[in-house]
Parts: sequence; structure tokens; C-alpha cells
Amino acid sequence: MDEVLQQVAELITEVVGPDFLLGVEITRDTTFSDDLGLESIEFVALADKLNAHYGVDLVAFLADMDIDEIMAMSVGRLVDHITARV
Repeated sequence: MDEVLQQVAELITEVVGPDFLLGVEITRDTTFSDDLGLESIEFVALADKLNAHYGVDLVAFLADMDIDEIMAMSVGRLVDHITARV
């Protein structure tokens, strides 16, 4: 699971750029909206990268959530979803 967390953190950095994350440590408790400030387009880019890397379709995972739940989601919840499917 730590390996998946590290890979997700690297992909987030690719999406938003390393300068944006200066001084931000991405942990399981990090949230996409409040902590990382991800915009919806960046989240879509991250979903594409995760799909390419892990073959995990996040659309089905996110389909049952409302927008507030998606934006409040933690990195750990996403990591748990990925590890349960790979």
C-alpha cells in the first residue's frame, strides 16, 4: 500500500507540478480539495494517469459520489480503492 501511495503522490505531482506542492507532504489524510487545491480538470488528468498506470477506472468509483464528497476525498481513500482492485 505504501508503494501505491508513493506512486499516487508522484502522479499528483506530475499533474499539478512540483512547484505547486512545495512544502506539501502527500499522506493518506491529504485531501484533494482542501490540502491540494485540485481543480476538477486536474482530477480528471489524475484519473487518466491512474487508469493508464493501474488499469483502474475511477469513473465507476466516483459515479456514486456527489461533487462535495469527491472533492473532500482523501488520498488514502483513493489508494484503498486502487489496492483493492490491483
